[in-house]
Amino acid sequence: MLRFLASPRWIGLAVFVVVMAVTCFMLGGWQYDRWEQRKADNAVVKTNLKADPAPVADVVADGWDPDLEYRTVTATGTFDSAHEVTVRFAHRDSRPGVQVVTPLRLDDGTVVLVDRGWIEGPRNGEAPEDVPAAPTGPVTVTGWLQPASTADKAATTPRDGQVRAVNGERWADFLGTEPLPGFVAMTSPEQDGLEGPAEPDLGTGPHLFYSIQWYFFAGLAAFGYFWFVRAELIERRRPEGDGLGHARLTRSA
Repeated sequence: MLRFLASPRWIGLAVFVVVMAVTCFMLGGWQYDRWEQRKADNAVVKTNLKADPAPVADVVADGWDPDLEYRTVTATGTFDSAHEVTVRFAHRDSRPGVQVVTPLRLDDGTVVLVDRGWIEGPRNGEAPEDVPAAPTGPVTVTGWLQPASTADKAATTPRDGQVRAVNGERWADFLGTEPLPGFVAMTSPEQDGLEGPAEPDLGTGPHLFYSIQWYFFAGLAAFGYFWFVRAELIERRRPEGDGLGHARLTRSA
């Protein structure tokens, strides 16, 4: 009774179902892995936020590590306001504005970039005229370590006092020295006129839902194939004469 499955039409259907089921299953696994990775990343961030503040130079002594994101650090030095830069198009809650990044020169001569905060500005990305000045004299700041942007050189090299994203490696010529890896999103001291960094997003996103959805589609493809096979078998097992012609003869009688 199953010899019909060897026909070209049914072989084609089987190949289609296998390809669809495998593809959906792989997509489901990919989304599940993203969900697991997001949970692992969130666990690292939560641990970093709870950690006691440590000197930034010590934390990044071995270079940048992705697990350092949102690590609470401190830095003591003097702000270099002459090399302050604003980050264009730093929208927040649909409001146009800029981030204010000021180099902090530490006591040993090294430099760390400090994002002092956000201020609303014109929609063209230009810095507003009333950007609060950085504190003068020695100051100790506390904040969260953030990774350097992976945007291209044109977007991260200071030009006319602005950048599109922050990457300290592109500031070397501008500062005369390469700053420490990443940058610090300052949480303390608070500054009038500037909004501090936004809290990290610790949600897991829709990845688990998408994973379940793709697994469902994989199962649906397999179920559909066997449903069609069952329907075909039922049709082939009907007695001869059972059908529309038999119904017409019955009504005529």
